[in-house]
Amino acid sequence: MKRLSTLDMGFIHLERRNQPFHVAYLTLLRPPADAPPDFAQTLVERLRSYASPLPPFNQRLESRLGKAFWVEDPEFDIDQHVIHLALPRPGGMKELMAMVSRMHASHLDRAYPLWRTYIIEGIEGGLIATYSKVHHAVADGIAGTRLTLRSMSTDPTAILPPPWATPPQGRRERPSSLLAAPVDGVVKLANRFGGAFEHVPAIYHELRKSTRERRDGHPDSISGNSAPATILNQPISASRRYLARSYPLVKIKTAARTLGCTVNDVMLAMCSHALRQYLLDQHALPKEPLIAGVPMSTRRDRSDVGNQISFLLANLGTHLADPAERLRTIRASVEHSKTRFATMKPGAILGYAAAQLAPGLVNMLFAPKRGKLAFNLVISNVPGPRSPLYWQGCAVEGMYPVSVLADGMALNITASSRADALDFGVLACRRTLPKVESLMDYLDDGLDEIERLARLTIAVGKPVALGETVT
Repeated sequence: MKRLSTLDMGFIHLERRNQPFHVAYLTLLRPPADAPPDFAQTLVERLRSYASPLPPFNQRLESRLGKAFWVEDPEFDIDQHVIHLALPRPGGMKELMAMVSRMHASHLDRAYPLWRTYIIEGIEGGLIATYSKVHHAVADGIAGTRLTLRSMSTDPTAILPPPWATPPQGRRERPSSLLAAPVDGVVKLANRFGGAFEHVPAIYHELRKSTRERRDGHPDSISGNSAPATILNQPISASRRYLARSYPLVKIKTAARTLGCTVNDVMLAMCSHALRQYLLDQHALPKEPLIAGVPMSTRRDRSDVGNQISFLLANLGTHLADPAERLRTIRASVEHSKTRFATMKPGAILGYAAAQLAPGLVNMLFAPKRGKLAFNLVISNVPGPRSPLYWQGCAVEGMYPVSVLADGMALNITASSRADALDFGVLACRRTLPKVESLMDYLDDGLDEIERLARLTIAVGKPVALGETVT
């Protein structure tokens, strides 16, 4: 028996009828060329043979005397957790996305350990897919990604245990969501007095510096309550719309090198274009730029444990019609934050982020229509494998994150890199954001726009994306 941490209890209490709090991955897989017709059924039987999972996958939630604990489930049933589904043949990506949207909208049953893996066959081209979800109180996105990757191999013949049978390495990463980071930072500052007071002078210094920058009109300084209220920041329903698409990583890297920016800058510029066009379609583009919360690693070593994730705010420049100026704005705001954080210790970064975001988070949670917000949406770029991978003998052809939504945040965009692709997963409240599927086409257009800027840069011999418009 293990008592839930304060942060894990927070994830349990955040869950509502319209707000399930699990994270997931959709993985597209190509079976071996010689796979028999019953390959998927055989795979399911093999996965179900791992019927005695390791903690925390064998633990369910239990309340005793008003307190919550993880307890080992004495009646664990693998059939409740490994489920075999099929699309009507030939099922396309549209049908797969509709299925994932429905599954992600449904809550995990608290009578069982809070995770499930679905094996889905019947996808056109002979593909199969896995949709695996786990409650945020059990494992966060980074921990889940690492467990998934450790069950994969660069050897197509290797058959490794699935994530629930893979021993964890070190303690779980915390936090991995923008809502978690400020909460965890406040808890640290309030309860861990020694560590907290060590960073108070640095945090105070940076907060004063930020105040002076905003007072002096620094163009790249963003406060924690500068995001405008938009249609993205409304109460959400229980319905979900999930969309996924892959983009060649070589195109993105080539454009980034030419334009003198990073892959993350290009990814944010693609999102900026898509959001601007979508909001224009809905006659809902604010005059002020959208602000994205962007997860950022504060890790200074090669370890894989500890709370070493914080967040920066990125000005997406959605109020600007010129794509070159939008990219310049994104790049400058991200670099401004990175430069500041480079001089701070990880604990100070976390405390600074908590203090900086607190006013906007309060508005987001309690009065989104009456005040400025901390951010309009979270946009994440999760580093993934650099080599082609295989899972249970299948080639991995897509790893699409499926994140969480909360009231006041009806859209989440998360990308995950692979050896040769950047896989986007877009999750939205279907009722709050109509026709949100158009975002995917606008992401395509955003990449085309960036590539045009790169070609112009080569043609004129200077980086037009850093402020100069070429017509």
